Amino acid sequence: MNLHGKDIKIFTANSNIPVAAAMAKALGLPLGKSVVTTFADGEIAVSIGESVRGSDVFVVQSTSKPVNDNLMELLIMIDAFKRASAGRITAVIPYFGYARQDRKAKARDPISAKLVADLLTSAGAERVLTMDLHAAQIQGFFNIPVDHLLGAPLLVPYFCKKFADEDRSGIVVVSPDLGSVSRARRFAEKFDAALAIIDKRRPKANVSEVMNIIGDVKDKKVILVDDMIDTAGTLCQAARALKEIGGVTEIYACATHAVLSPPAVEYINESPITELVLLDTIQLEADVQSCKKIRQLSVAPVFAEAIERIYQDKPVSPLFV
Repeated sequence: MNLHGKDIKIFTANSNIPVAAAMAKALGLPLGKSVVTTFADGEIAVSIGESVRGSDVFVVQSTSKPVNDNLMELLIMIDAFKRASAGRITAVIPYFGYARQDRKAKARDPISAKLVADLLTSAGAERVLTMDLHAAQIQGFFNIPVDHLLGAPLLVPYFCKKFADEDRSGIVVVSPDLGSVSRARRFAEKFDAALAIIDKRRPKANVSEVMNIIGDVKDKKVILVDDMIDTAGTLCQAARALKEIGGVTEIYACATHAVLSPPAVEYINESPITELVLLDTIQLEADVQSCKKIRQLSVAPVFAEAIERIYQDKPVSPLFV
């Protein structure tokens, strides 16, 4: 049985309009007509400017800063489409906020990622399309299908092209902490390079202390791999350790999500990192865009292909390779 609607319609709220427009363009479609504003008291107002009855609706919205405003915009838009008799509603969330609150780290902690999953389902989302969840098990928080895209298939080809003429034995992929080892290992396998790990402990939130480097990085170029960069403290401290303790010659870094909370840009500019490659799941603010070390790659092509595959009831798994 075919469950999709009669046609595809791409809508967006306010968090990342450029990436939504790029997805629509890649599909040869216009962005759906909608306006998301706020009332004088801060409440969110949504107005849908065209019929969606029976349509396969994809709502693009990263729940990045301001997280709660962007999340509410998404929930209210989904509710509007449900009440307008959309054939199916897919929440396209390039960056899934609250993903780091995926477990009880201590007594009486909330599991906010599960709460957000429940809110999206209650609002009327029938499917979620996202990229590089901080913890893959968050997919299990949903009782609806979740298509979990990966950033590596976009990042690895960039570095393959960059180092096309170099011997891979002189390049090492590095995980900045133990939590990113699996991600860095998959990256290293695709890139055909050795793997090293930074062993550190974190005394408190957003503060980390490097302990030692596991692996041979001396006189090598390295690529630090992570899923997101928030304050950039972990990344830049790892870069300094690689330079001062490990004796590396050149440091590159990459991540899927550019959260980049202050003082991230300052840390990056002062770090020994030569280039930081990020995906555009989060729209960069003006001060971040001015950072000459940062380069952004577009996620629109892979999301557009995923949307087309979902609409046509084709497998999305080939995009994971």
